[in-house]
Amino acid sequence: MTDVLICGAGIAGSTLAYWLVRAGLRPTVVERAPGTRSSGNPVDVRGPAVPVAEAMGLMPGLRAAATAATTVTLLAPSGRRIARMAAPAARGRGGEVEIARADLAAILYEAARPDAEFLFGDTITALHPDAAGVDVQFDRSPGRRFDLVVGADGLHSTVRRLAFGPERDHVHHLGLYVATLPLGRPAERADEVLLHNTPGRLASIHPARGEAIAAFIFRGPTLPDLDYRDTERHRRVVLDAYAGAGWEVPRLLDALRKADDFYFDAVSAVRLDAWSRGRIALVGDAASCVSLLGDGSSLAIAGAHTLADALANHADVAEALRVYEHRHRKLVAPKQRNIGFAAGMLVPKTRLGVGARNLAARVMPGGRTGGRPGGRRSNQAA
Repeated sequence: MTDVLICGAGIAGSTLAYWLVRAGLRPTVVERAPGTRSSGNPVDVRGPAVPVAEAMGLMPGLRAAATAATTVTLLAPSGRRIARMAAPAARGRGGEVEIARADLAAILYEAARPDAEFLFGDTITALHPDAAGVDVQFDRSPGRRFDLVVGADGLHSTVRRLAFGPERDHVHHLGLYVATLPLGRPAERADEVLLHNTPGRLASIHPARGEAIAAFIFRGPTLPDLDYRDTERHRRVVLDAYAGAGWEVPRLLDALRKADDFYFDAVSAVRLDAWSRGRIALVGDAASCVSLLGDGSSLAIAGAHTLADALANHADVAEALRVYEHRHRKLVAPKQRNIGFAAGMLVPKTRLGVGARNLAARVMPGGRTGGRPGGRRSNQAA
């Protein structure tokens, strides 16, 4: 086996391309977008992703591009600061880094670009597998044959749909939605993430790296026939969900009304009985999304490395794919089991739940109460 097609030039796709080259294979990466993505939330590179990034020589660049956030502050409905905690990446554990998703993807792409072929502005339209490989049809490029096709194309994976069946069979809504947009201005403080909860709703401002990012995360039932590309419907859904909210939310909603482009999606988990079928495999969110709540970016880096390592060390492709899945599921399974707990901590359903979460934040190691920096400390509950 020599020729591998990777669908998706994001975090998993570029990481996989880099390591496949080191395994002596020839990766080609096809990406629907015309170039690397230019937006995205801050994500953490932590745990099993750190040694992979270190082996790629990327940690100095990741640290240079990291956000400056060191504190997460919980706000009362009035906007008063009621609890402050060290941000996860500021706790100094395991060398982890918080970085904008787009910056992470760009750094990984630059690492892979010199040795891998990239086809931007194109996508797969058909897959015709047999025992020895896959004939692939593209939207724009001539059809080609590959020894292996890997879907690294995210939650709404084209490869998964073509090879494993419709999205509704594998993508499970977790009762939450998320929308994010850049605010075009710096945050009040470059080192502080603000979280404002009311029952079933979270609004936040993250300082990112100079230009603040607003996020809306809220509970809601499955929306019938939701098209993840229908921006105007997404806008209406968020505006309706946050009608009447206090704090800075009205101004954040005004920014949303004026935004030409923003991110919106259902928070979902991807669950499949197997991550490969013959010479077609999945990695990253396409295989096992733990959207928003489970270190998806770190798992994408770790999973891509595990897949490349398995292919490098097993001549039989089927055996390599089994080894990859067996090893990586051990990392994914605990994250998916903990999704409900993580959702409850991030967006409590009730006022009582919000108060209990805030109280827990105060008493946990590194947690503390306080008003505005330099102001009077407060012990009042939310």
